[in-house]
Amino acid sequence: MNALSRIVIGLFSLFFAVLAAPDADARIVKIENFASSFVKARNVSILLPPDYDGSSKRYPVIYMHDGQNLFEPGYAYGGKEWGVDEAMAGRKKQAIIIGVWNTDLRGREYLPAKVAANLPADLRARIEGLHGGASLADNYLRFLVEELKPYIDRSYRTKTDRKSTSLMGSSMGGLISLYAMGEYPEIFGNAAALSIHWPLADPTKASEADRDAIVAAFDKWMKQSRMRPSPNRFYTDHGTVNLDSFYAPYSSRMDKLFAAAGWRSNRNWSSRVFEGTDHNEAAWRERVDIPLDFLLSRAK
Repeated sequence: MNALSRIVIGLFSLFFAVLAAPDADARIVKIENFASSFVKARNVSILLPPDYDGSSKRYPVIYMHDGQNLFEPGYAYGGKEWGVDEAMAGRKKQAIIIGVWNTDLRGREYLPAKVAANLPADLRARIEGLHGGASLADNYLRFLVEELKPYIDRSYRTKTDRKSTSLMGSSMGGLISLYAMGEYPEIFGNAAALSIHWPLADPTKASEADRDAIVAAFDKWMKQSRMRPSPNRFYTDHGTVNLDSFYAPYSSRMDKLFAAAGWRSNRNWSSRVFEGTDHNEAAWRERVDIPLDFLLSRAK
């Protein structure tokens, strides 16, 4: 092969590499201070699929909490982000990712209100005290359902059926993902909760009686909710290091509740343990492909 041939081939390779390479920054739309009648204004970051502008297709949507931690390291907690843009790049099944930023009221907005209402009064007071007050979760869900989702559906080419509409979050963000699906199962068909914070507050101070009461509160809420294992699907996981090391006594019991309610592993429910993994963005980044596959597996 002569020098000219190598140059031509090199130029063609570069050309096609540029076409194929994901340009994450160019595909992120940021809305600053999205106004709401229900909660404090907040930023919303929107990750569009690589082929969005060049097609007329409609896409599934995943609403993710703690939105500043997803694909913008300059805003992410500790400078570590989930790398959702990298995880979505090159996927056969694409989606629009909606990163809903948190505020200083994160704990109150992500604390499931009707679960908290099922707790004994003293335990509820302690948990709410650690979060700075009573739950604001129901208002947060109204913001998602009545304000943000309608805006997204008007502004972007979305698939609006529940099979194509999902939620995902970690820790308390996992709690609000499950809670949102339970309260609005006709809108959100799928939810994923990484390192879900079943203890609701500080697990290092929880007694066995507290654990019993928390699991019972979830059980009562689940039975009252309208989510069902056929139309709805739920992924949950946790690690075994630091904060995640406290989750096993809760998750093992919650797994039994889900199984008793008819949820079936590898069909509409997945509960996984990742040995040796921590409670942070780096750990969630390592396994984010797994819940993304779960959420998008049945999207039309």
